[in-house]
Amino acid sequence: MATWTADDLQDLTGTTVLITGAGGGIGAVTARELGRAGARVVLAVRDVSKARRAMAGLPGDFSFQHLDVADLDSVRAFAHSYPDELDVLINNAGVMDIPAARTAQGLDVQTATNYFGPFLLTALLLPRLTDRVVTVSSQLHRFGKLDLDDLDWRTRKYNGLAVYEASKLAVVLFSLELQRRLTASGSPVRSIVAHPGVARTGLVNHSPLGLINRLPFLVQDVEHGALPLMYAATQDVPGNAYVGPDGLFSFTGYPLIRKPSRAGQDAATAERLWHATAALIGADAVV
Repeated sequence: MATWTADDLQDLTGTTVLITGAGGGIGAVTARELGRAGARVVLAVRDVSKARRAMAGLPGDFSFQHLDVADLDSVRAFAHSYPDELDVLINNAGVMDIPAARTAQGLDVQTATNYFGPFLLTALLLPRLTDRVVTVSSQLHRFGKLDLDDLDWRTRKYNGLAVYEASKLAVVLFSLELQRRLTASGSPVRSIVAHPGVARTGLVNHSPLGLINRLPFLVQDVEHGALPLMYAATQDVPGNAYVGPDGLFSFTGYPLIRKPSRAGQDAATAERLWHATAALIGADAVV
């Protein structure tokens, strides 16, 4: 595959893209570049003023709405008030290896941010989606262990990194089951997973893994980290594609369709996870 960069984005005039967590990091870069290519970009963020500052003075059609994906009430309110047809949803918001905490609904914050919230947001917005949903995972999903009877980390001992890994495996399985349901219903919408490799962002600020930012040969800048998201959101890739950097271990490089872990390809577990998640957070299966 030829090296692909943001300069290769096609004209996106007439395309509406909603990006969560786009106030900084790879989300902000993705928003900036899609806006530059002509898309109408909606930034759904906890800190609207921060997102406005990030896009200030940049060419593009940007709008800003408040959304806290960890708070399921916020997700429901946002989705029910969102007025427009939507071409592309990018579930980018995420946290990593943070201390144990609970949301207003009593859910684990890290799992809610990385998985429960995106699951619910996608379910509620799906009737308005015309093209695709892109959900951000991580190569660390390869180490994730799921307990379908304890998705919310109530009986297991909390470990921030283990929770992160499990949430990112859940994202990969979510995409697999969502695509199965979309295909079965005859929907043209695609579900795609993207991961940024190892990008130098603030995501690892709470984790000992932040030390990896001191190893430049293993880390790429945020501009390159955003490329798989842009590629997954705009290029002709198949449903349930797993897009990440093309370099060694998919740590760095340019976008390439790769394969998730064997656990991330387990269709039976993906279906059971869907039902367990819907039962836990009160989301109806919509496809």
